Amino acid sequence: MSNRRILIAFAHPDDESFGLGGLIAKYVKAGVQVDLICATNGDVGTIDEELLNGYDSHAALRLAELDCASEILGFTYVVKYGYHDSGMMDTEENQHPDCLWYNWENDPDSVTRRVVETIRELKPQVIITFNKYGGYGHPDHIAIQRATTQAFTLAGDPEYLTDGLPPYQPQKLYYNSIPRFMIQLRIWMMRLQGKDPRKLGRNNDIDMVKILDYVEPYHVKIDVSDYMDEWAAASACHVSQGGGRFTQGSLLTRVMRALSGVHQGFTRIYPEPEFDIIDELDMFDNVTLDEAVAEQVS
Repeated sequence: MSNRRILIAFAHPDDESFGLGGLIAKYVKAGVQVDLICATNGDVGTIDEELLNGYDSHAALRLAELDCASEILGFTYVVKYGYHDSGMMDTEENQHPDCLWYNWENDPDSVTRRVVETIRELKPQVIITFNKYGGYGHPDHIAIQRATTQAFTLAGDPEYLTDGLPPYQPQKLYYNSIPRFMIQLRIWMMRLQGKDPRKLGRNNDIDMVKILDYVEPYHVKIDVSDYMDEWAAASACHVSQGGGRFTQGSLLTRVMRALSGVHQGFTRIYPEPEFDIIDELDMFDNVTLDEAVAEQVS
């Protein structure tokens, strides 16, 4: 077990690559143990039929894509909870008894307990999950975010009992989010094209204005400029979700990279920042390590 450990708690196969591919590759290369919770099988949504050749279900395909990405990114452990995908908010899939959102709504401790158990087993100093809106309002994102936020504290509570697992308190909790100016740019472009920014996506169920309402300030920015190839390769594994649609050298990819920069930013929830400024350049700043302090990630 490495003396530096990060646990990422996300909802679907592809969240890890599309959202944090550069950061994951960077820290793994630096010798950090990076682990992933993937809460659902990603088995709801439209997938081109030809992609299902050789797979008996959407879930089997999505999990195979996750395995592909995990091999590239270098996770130590990938913990798959196996919940059914809940679909977008207020859809029929929300009522599936095996979906994450239904379980969160009806028995939230059952979900939180699983995250506590994972934390106590893997002992991360740093935990990353979605922001309060789950990035873009997906119920599975919101459910795992809420469960992880609660589990962050409960994992260190000796009165919260889990079978054979002693208390363990992580030291830092971060929320991931989309850069504010990128959302503002997307809203501006949609309005310029005569489109409604509150109705984005294949099913018009993504509200860009509401996403903007939930953006929080960054407290740490991580330079991932040397890991763009790994980021793109891991994303390309998720073909069913559009991964690999644009090549590394495509004009759109280069323009978006130039606009977004080569940093990934996060909101620090714990320890609570005194000011809403970027006061960290490494997620392990001010973390007490188990062993001798390793060289800072650069």
